Amino acid sequence: MRKILLTLILIGSITTAFAQKADPEKFSIGLEGGIPLASARAYSTFTVGGSLKYNFTINDKVSLTASAGYIYFPYRADATIPFVGYGTTNKGEGYIPLKGGVKYFISDVFYAEGQAGAAISTATGGGTAFAYSPGVGYRFDTHADIGIRFESWLQNNSTINQVALRLAYSF
Repeated sequence: MRKILLTLILIGSITTAFAQKADPEKFSIGLEGGIPLASARAYSTFTVGGSLKYNFTINDKVSLTASAGYIYFPYRADATIPFVGYGTTNKGEGYIPLKGGVKYFISDVFYAEGQAGAAISTATGGGTAFAYSPGVGYRFDTHADIGIRFESWLQNNSTINQVALRLAYSF
C-alpha cells in the first residue's frame, strides 16, 4: 500500500512540475485584420476575418499548431477581376485558410511561428491555393496573444500576399 501511495505521489509531482513549465494544450479564438501587398493591393485595401487555433505542446519551447479561419477581401467598387482563378466579382471574396505549423518560444513571451496549408475560396468556381505564413508574436499572459505574419497564397502561377495581425483569446 505504501509503494502504491508513493508511486502516485511521485507521478503527481512529476506531472505538476511539467505542467508548470509548458503551456497546456489549448484553443484560441482570434480577430484578424490585414493589408494586401503587391498586385492584390490594386484590388483590395484591407482584409478582415477570424480564426480558431489549437496549440499542442511538445515541450516548454515548442508547440504544434492547427488553425482554421475565414478571411474576407472586400474589393474596391471599380474592380471586376478574375483573381488568381477564384472567379470574377467586384463584391469581394472570402477564403477559408486551413493550416498547420510549429510555434517556437524565443523567450517566455515572444515566439516565432511558421504555418503551411491551403486557402479555399468560397466563391463559385473558386479554387484552393497553397498557403504559407511565417510570423512572430507576443503572449501577454496565458489568455491573451498578439501576432503579426506575412501570408502568401499561391495558385495558377499567381500570388495573393498580405501582412496580417491576429489578436487572440486563449481558453
